[in-house]
Amino acid sequence: MRGGKQSGVTLIELCVSIVVIAIAAGAVLGVLTRSVGRSADAMIMSQAVSVAEAYLEEITLKPFADPDSVDGEALRTDFDDVDDYNGLVDVGARDQFGNAPSALSRYTVTVTVTPSSALTSVPSADAERVDASVTYAPNVTVALTGYRTRY
Repeated sequence: MRGGKQSGVTLIELCVSIVVIAIAAGAVLGVLTRSVGRSADAMIMSQAVSVAEAYLEEITLKPFADPDSVDGEALRTDFDDVDDYNGLVDVGARDQFGNAPSALSRYTVTVTVTPSSALTSVPSADAERVDASVTYAPNVTVALTGYRTRY
C-alpha cells in the first residue's frame, strides 16, 4: 500500500478552534445582553415625554382667567383655567377625564403653575409658567415647561 497524502484536522487544532469560537460567541452575547437590557429605556423616555406633552397641552389650552370666577376647583374634570392645575400630582398618568390607562400606571406626574416674568414683552401679571414633570422610577425624569398668557 502506498501512503497517500492525507488532509484533515488534528485533535489539537479542532480544540483550539472550538475555544476561539466560544470566546468570540461569548463576547458577542455579552454585548447583546447589555443592549437588550437597555432597549426599553428609549421607549420609557418617549412615553414620559408624550405624557408630559399631553399634560402641558391640556393645561395651556385652558383659559388664563377663571371663566366662572370660582377658583380652586377640587376635581380635575372641573378644572377650567390654568391656575387650577397648580400642585396637581397624579400617581399613574391620567387623561383629562381622570381615566388611568394601565400601561401608564408607573408614571408620576407633577404640575406647577407660577407667575412668570421670563417673557420680556409680557407683564408678569399676564403670564404664567407651567412645569409638567413626569417620573418613571427609578431613573427617568422628564420636565417640560410652557407659558400661558392672558392675550
